[in-house]
Amino acid sequence: MAVKHVEPYTAEWHHQPAFYLRRVAEALGAQAETWWEGPCDPRAGTIRLTGGDALVWDEESGWRWGGFVSGDPASCTVLAGARYLGGGLLLRPDRVPAAVAEARAGVGNSTAWRPCYRSYRHYRDGFDLALNGYVAHADA
Repeated sequence: MAVKHVEPYTAEWHHQPAFYLRRVAEALGAQAETWWEGPCDPRAGTIRLTGGDALVWDEESGWRWGGFVSGDPASCTVLAGARYLGGGLLLRPDRVPAAVAEARAGVGNSTAWRPCYRSYRHYRDGFDLALNGYVAHADA
């Protein structure tokens, strides 16, 4: 299988995280009310959860959970009491529901400290290739 590099700031590149976000929303099942891709730099996405909570993902810090305050596809989502879930940038979708449950319970690896796994400015660091795995899964 050939490795496909996606050129930064193309429509395909902007949309690349949506395939990962969709998989996480599917793993959350009935907990996920809706989801959307967010603005760029860094690329981000939000999953609104039942009960007024939300998950926000970005390509620098991974997932954070908290109370939804505001946000939409054109603006950054604001959370109250945000906790980062840990587990890296692309926490396995099937692991996210347990990480959310742990964060809600105040246990596990969640932290208020923002991790920085990479910079969104590093276009050829292999991260987009990892995202391609979710694109390929959607095409299958």
